[in-house]
Amino acid sequence: MRHLIGALVMIGLGIFLPLSNVHATERTVDLELVLAADISDSIDEEEAALQRQGFANAIRDPQVIAMIQRGPLGRIAVTYVEWSGVHTQNTLVDWTELSDAESARAFADAIVLPSVRIEQWVQYTSISTLILRAAHSFKGNRFQGRRRIIDISGDGPNNRGTYVVLARDMAVADDITINGLPIINDRPGPYGYPPMPNLDLYYEDCVIGGHGSFLIVAKGYRDFARAIRHKMLLEIAGSAPPLSLLRLASNQVRPPCNAGELELPPDWMFDFN
Repeated sequence: MRHLIGALVMIGLGIFLPLSNVHATERTVDLELVLAADISDSIDEEEAALQRQGFANAIRDPQVIAMIQRGPLGRIAVTYVEWSGVHTQNTLVDWTELSDAESARAFADAIVLPSVRIEQWVQYTSISTLILRAAHSFKGNRFQGRRRIIDISGDGPNNRGTYVVLARDMAVADDITINGLPIINDRPGPYGYPPMPNLDLYYEDCVIGGHGSFLIVAKGYRDFARAIRHKMLLEIAGSAPPLSLLRLASNQVRPPCNAGELELPPDWMFDFN
């Protein structure tokens, strides 16, 4: 099943590569973890920097390092991706093994080293493309994890690319877990669109999935560091928080999974992906 879904993902991305048995050269780890940060233009440079710094601080955190070392093998593999539209999916730090303070510090430094660049002409948010590309990145990454997780943070719903539920279900069928960190804020985007107030419920219904999946809400970007540290501790430990700790931001009507697409006017003249 894993190879079948892998083939479907590659076809969906226009990638045609022969499937081969690479297990003999893969290094076994407790967890393969994709850390994916939204950098669409609803996010300004300060907010993007807060995300990066939050990830870096979490990875350097002594409790996070201790949790990694507490695993059966004492090591995990991590990659860091920044994403927005269909054609903007940037792997900032490729797959790297983390097992101690030195390797964690080097990975964190690599996250914050490049200058922050927001895609000002990318008004679209393609969570579905991120899921498909992240799922594909597990193939041939030199690691074989006992668990595989895609950790998605963002401040808006999918509005471009494959239907997000289809992408999620493809990944889940390949034994990948998707966790979410919706960022709730009240600042309108650059085109005047108000933020989705019940983004947490959208992530719960339409984005996360798989064994042990969960979400943790960040109440704005200045809360991001706390939320991602808590989330990474749970992901590395292989546990999920009780519902009372999810800090859902809303009890409103649950949005449909095409809510982002419905927000765009039908005669939208630009096509910046």
